[in-house]
This record gives sequence, structure tokens and C-alpha cells, in this order.
Amino acid sequence: MIVFLLVLGMCLVTMIPRILPVFIVDRVQFPNWVTSWLKGVPYAALGALIFPGILSVEKGNMSVGLIGGIVAIILSIFRLHIIFVVFGSIGTVLIMKLYFI
Repeated sequence: MIVFLLVLGMCLVTMIPRILPVFIVDRVQFPNWVTSWLKGVPYAALGALIFPGILSVEKGNMSVGLIGGIVAIILSIFRLHIIFVVFGSIGTVLIMKLYFI
């Protein structure tokens, strides 16, 4: 019974902070600077998730991942479809690992 109550308590503790903003955000009018700042949060989170992986593509040689990341940035600047950006970056890293290392 204690385990069930612990699981139920953990469920409530994680559920309440996730559900409350859903009801509050619709009623609150944020200033323009807060709205523009919040729009950048997904990009920052995505960058924080991807960047460590870029640095650890090849042990002892960070340049392989960095060049693959730069290729992805360049391809995305040209507004190519995400599939082409991903495959271009993967192809660059693969070519570098096969021929230059």
C-alpha cells in the first residue's frame, strides 16, 4: 500500500506543475518581450540537446562533429527540407570518418 501511495504522490507532484500552466497561460497577457523570449525557448532546448552530441561524434576529434553541425546550419540557412539537412550532415560526418580519419 505504501508503494501505491508513493507512486500516487509522485504522480501528483509531477502532474500539477504541468497542468497548472495550461489553465493560467490563457488568462494572462504577457508583455511583448516575454512572448518573444518564450518563443526562443524551444530552439535553446533543442540546441542544448544536440550540441553535446555534436562534440562527441568522434572521440578525441571534435572537428568531425563541428563540421557536420556547420554543414547542417548552412543547409538550413538555404531553407532546405529537414530531411536534406539531416542527410547532408550525416553524409558529411560519414565522409569525414571514412576518408579523413
